[in-house]
Amino acid sequence: MLVWERPEPPNRPVPAPLSRERIVRAAIQLADADGLDGVSLRKVAAALDVRPMRLYGYIASKEELLDLMVDAVHGEVRPVGDGWREVLQSLAEATRHAAHEHEWLADLLGGRPQLGPHALASGEAVVAALGDVDVDAVMPVVAAVNAYVIGAVRREVAERRAERATGMDERRWQASLGPYLERTLATGRFPALATVVRDAAHLDADDTFRIGLDFLLDGIEARISR
Repeated sequence: MLVWERPEPPNRPVPAPLSRERIVRAAIQLADADGLDGVSLRKVAAALDVRPMRLYGYIASKEELLDLMVDAVHGEVRPVGDGWREVLQSLAEATRHAAHEHEWLADLLGGRPQLGPHALASGEAVVAALGDVDVDAVMPVVAAVNAYVIGAVRREVAERRAERATGMDERRWQASLGPYLERTLATGRFPALATVVRDAAHLDADDTFRIGLDFLLDGIEARISR
């Protein structure tokens, strides 16, 4: 039986009452502070001031704990809007915001679908908004938006981590490589890149995300309108 369906142990008089919700909340706090490396059943038990063995009545493994953590964050992703485009845009922006709030989420997005109750509720809202779209197109459309969001947030999180590791933000990093790039582009070997570097608008992460999402949604709209 999956962890979402398995009943919790009966309450008993103990010094520190437990529940899956308390365990997951403590694990998320650890992950927000120290990343996924900071999460283990032993560390969660310490944060809750209980013995690690007590957790096994609620969660069988770290993998189950991670599934519960991801589903809890899906509870923060509530797609809303009028029509499929607004709902897909809301899904993308809410997922990105959740990954910014919980940076570790970027490491767990993708792969097999999340099937916890919060993830299913989010998926239901999205699929319901696509009710007028051909049924065979629904999942490819959702998969395309999810793939875009996952790629974007992983790139943004990688940039945050690089900034912390090097002590240089993006502007300082670009400045450090500026002379090399100018010399290289001045050779004339990369004219297309030189034009973009010299003439294109330099967008911040928010604008880059929104414009890219608009490109994707425009393409989806053109395809399903045929």
